[in-house]
Amino acid sequence: MTGRAIRYQGAVVRDDHLLLIQHCEHAGGRSYWLLPGGGIEAGETPQECVEREVREETHLHVQVLHLLREDPDIPGGVYERLHTYLCRVLAGEAQPGYEPEIEAAQEYAIVAVQWCDLRRPDTWDSEVRSDSFTCALMQRIQASLGYPDVEPSNRATSSEGPAPSPPA
Repeated sequence: MTGRAIRYQGAVVRDDHLLLIQHCEHAGGRSYWLLPGGGIEAGETPQECVEREVREETHLHVQVLHLLREDPDIPGGVYERLHTYLCRVLAGEAQPGYEPEIEAAQEYAIVAVQWCDLRRPDTWDSEVRSDSFTCALMQRIQASLGYPDVEPSNRATSSEGPAPSPPA
């Protein structure tokens, strides 16, 4: 896939749980978890892009609340930067959606969704915890939302300092 400047993605949070989607590559069967999101289409605002991407990939209708984080993509990734927007669910039940872009759909399918408890990283799927990029992004989202820091033994390496205490 060709490189793009920004991946617009949704941090969909419901009852202290963050929604992830699982991609499975057709060639080789490698799978990984990430936030729903993708590239912006002509005439869309970033918020419209995130709402559309979440709907396509999870069947959820969400409302974008605000920009939560801006981070670099992984070295060699499809995008240069990741813009993560905090979203709340308006309607629907999360389930695997589809990838409408033909080029991307030829590379992978969305095969699962899961809600990860932001209060309990020790309960996150082992594939999520062992993925240094996704786990570190989730920890940065925790910190941005004010969740308490987790035990160092459960943390992926991150350049960020400890998370602040949650708001009272």
